[in-house]
Amino acid sequence: MVTFLIILLIIACVALGLFVLVQNPKGGGLATGGGTSNMFGVQRTGDVLEKGSWVLLTLIVVLTLAVTTIAKTSGGSAAVGNSAIQERLDKTPSPSPIGGNLNSTQPATSTPAKTDSTKK
Repeated sequence: MVTFLIILLIIACVALGLFVLVQNPKGGGLATGGGTSNMFGVQRTGDVLEKGSWVLLTLIVVLTLAVTTIAKTSGGSAAVGNSAIQERLDKTPSPSPIGGNLNSTQPATSTPAKTDSTKK
């Protein structure tokens, strides 16, 4: 079910991209200039494409919410994977928060950094 909804979501996203690319630009910008006339009813086509864009946008939002809700409530294989990961995390020892070295009893000694003698 989730796979089917994801496929529908991808199709709706591609369709929305195509709808947006086909539309005539309404603002000025680079589209201004040149004396193109509106023959063949471009305004009516623009209205249909704009309404289609809004419908596809609404469909994408609804499908996204549906996929999220179904994936959370189904708890199929994802829940099994999450519990196995959580069990592994519980078994691993956590490091000391203050950075103490648990393995050695002597403090770490550091060697002084060598200075560059080639500089003049």
